[in-house]
Amino acid sequence: MATLPNPLPRLTTDPSGRSLGLQLPPGRLIDATDDGPWPEPLLWHADTPAAPGHWTALGGPAARVGLLPVLVDLGDRHGGPEKWQLAPADVSYPGDHDAEDVLAEYWEGDEEEDAELLDLLAPFGPQWPGLAPAGPLTIDPGTCAAQVADTLSDGSRDWPRTPHLALVPARRSADIPAAVGWSGPLNHDDDVARLCAVLRSWEDRFGIRVVALGFDTLVVSVAAPPVTRADAEALAAEHFAFCPDNLAHSRSVGAYAEELTGARTWSFWWD
Repeated sequence: MATLPNPLPRLTTDPSGRSLGLQLPPGRLIDATDDGPWPEPLLWHADTPAAPGHWTALGGPAARVGLLPVLVDLGDRHGGPEKWQLAPADVSYPGDHDAEDVLAEYWEGDEEEDAELLDLLAPFGPQWPGLAPAGPLTIDPGTCAAQVADTLSDGSRDWPRTPHLALVPARRSADIPAAVGWSGPLNHDDDVARLCAVLRSWEDRFGIRVVALGFDTLVVSVAAPPVTRADAEALAAEHFAFCPDNLAHSRSVGAYAEELTGARTWSFWWD
């Protein structure tokens, strides 16, 4: 995929990042992929767990030099990013994909229209219902991302178990999974750039930012969530297409929509 110049190699000889205008704590560069070492580091992460305030203190200055913040879970049962089977060589460019085309393909991909599936899709049917309208922006997306990151870092949640602040060379937050070759949704799509095209669309319509990654888990902040039932249902259809496993404990797309009205955080998990 197309990328910006990668500032991370400079941290090899300048681990504090002073030459980039940064003051980084001790950390490590990750270049491990499923095919062996990548020619350049894919990400940097701090050695110590993140705490409230770290996202703003480190993420803001880093973004000015092309490094975007994300929390990575080093306490995941699969280990940290060096064990996540990253596969950047298999990733295309998110801008080459249309978000609605991707979602429609996912939605209509199951040829068996049995009663159980139709019940799950309610209030919609087997035909793709179209994109949800944009939500009203009520908070700056960057501020919302920092607030969600602080909540994930305060030790009050079961996941992420051990979040560490990471920095990734990426053009926009939605591209972070593609930039590192993240393979979390591999059983749903083996090219995460297609999912990043949807994340880009959600950036534009809902002010989302990618805040946390685990082995197969993704959390985004939401600055413009839906406020009406109808808009939440339309968005729930997108979530089902994007990550069907999210509805594992919901009766239907319509029931899942109840969780989305006004929600500042969306979480996804792929089996």
